[in-house]
Amino acid sequence: MTTGAERPDAADLLVVGAGVAGLTAAIAAADAGLTVTVLFKPSVGGAPSTSTAYAQGGIAVVDVNDPEDSVERHVADTVAAGGPLVDVEAARSILADGPTAVDRLISWGAQFDRRPDGTLKRTREGGHCLSRIIHAGGDATGAEVQRALTAAAKTRTTLTARPGQAYALLANGDRIVGVRTPDGDVFGRTVLLATGGAGHLFASTTNPLGATGDGIALAAAVGADVRELEYVQFHPTMLYTPGARGRRPLISEAVRGEGAHLQDANGDAVMAGVHPMGDLAPRDVVARAVTDAMERTGAPCVYLDATMIPDVAQRFPTVTEAVRGAGLDPQTDLIPVVPGAHYLCGGVVTDLHGATTAPGLYAAGEVAHTGLHGANRLASNSLLEALVMGLRVASAAQVAPALPDGAVRPISPSTARAERPELQDAMTRFCGVRRTVDGLDELGALLADPGFVVDEPAATPRDHEDGVLATVARLMAAQALARQETTTEALEATR
Repeated sequence: MTTGAERPDAADLLVVGAGVAGLTAAIAAADAGLTVTVLFKPSVGGAPSTSTAYAQGGIAVVDVNDPEDSVERHVADTVAAGGPLVDVEAARSILADGPTAVDRLISWGAQFDRRPDGTLKRTREGGHCLSRIIHAGGDATGAEVQRALTAAAKTRTTLTARPGQAYALLANGDRIVGVRTPDGDVFGRTVLLATGGAGHLFASTTNPLGATGDGIALAAAVGADVRELEYVQFHPTMLYTPGARGRRPLISEAVRGEGAHLQDANGDAVMAGVHPMGDLAPRDVVARAVTDAMERTGAPCVYLDATMIPDVAQRFPTVTEAVRGAGLDPQTDLIPVVPGAHYLCGGVVTDLHGATTAPGLYAAGEVAHTGLHGANRLASNSLLEALVMGLRVASAAQVAPALPDGAVRPISPSTARAERPELQDAMTRFCGVRRTVDGLDELGALLADPGFVVDEPAATPRDHEDGVLATVARLMAAQALARQETTTEALEATR
């Protein structure tokens, strides 16, 4: 137990995670005069491990000077992609604040691609009715956002960032007041989870190695509402390399926005007759069509033909580098692609200020569930949501009450864990793009088997992550079985 007298250095805002949501909240809070502590998982080399840095897609934001676009059109595209689970009022609120949030990001130093007249260059991606996506470096938007935010954070004198993995949340009564790390307890008047997603539940993902669902497991452990984890977005065009697993390169949807198209191993168009928007249909539709094509041909992948884009190497340098790393040239060769775990549409339920159902605990970014994404995130809505909600959490932190006195107790996720490759293979088989009721039943039984998921103390950070993955897998499998709309049977019944 830790007492109030032992936490005089508590920050006004404690952020767990250093991607776009976490750093936006941290910088805005520091600018408002608050003290901020940011804890992050380090990647190889020591920099924060974030999905933001890998985001090739851009930021979907309405051009307020474009008479053809509007917040309502953006909302309509969001609902068309995410279905009836989209909270329309939440979507309208978040998307309406997008232009202001982007202006704030630019004021912090982010540099986006511009036209010769100096206005922001906008492109189109899947599910959007027109071009409203801003990019940086062609297909390196996330890297530029991460660079700008990291640089801005370093200039804020009341902001401290350091490596630290959250093993438990600290509670005083029912209020969350900090986190426990291997190096000790860290306190904050407001605690923000900005830990990203859980892509490493699956054998292959576009997510960085640190995306193991930590925030989901921590929030669930303290009783916060966690909802709709069954809605995992599988990006339809992850680079295919035989036998590879773990993080794999993404082939940005913007490549299709510039004219590239999908074809199966026989050379037939994957999206022919599938959806009116063709190759730019919502991601869930394209991912299922790609899976159908692979099953139909017996091939391990489909192919993206980008050879008609004359300046593909200049327009998409990140994609080109990844494809050349696989021994191919996107200007002359077909790019082998498969669906890969990409984005968690559900998460820790928050209100429109980022507050969870656990007092003192906030969530923003991919770990959170605001209602914006519904069953399927619209392309490039994620960075926008993280910016807007990060700013809102910073505002909420300004009026947070003082920390209470008294002892605190750590509340941690279960230590039960499975061997990671076996867990990932099971999740990919039973809870991936293709799901059946029988398969989810089998997955549930496997995750309840003490021979598969073993309960023993975590001795290393990797052990802790494996326990978190098993916890989130159990939650996801149970929610998928309870809501069977994601099963193959249900989807085929709606065709």
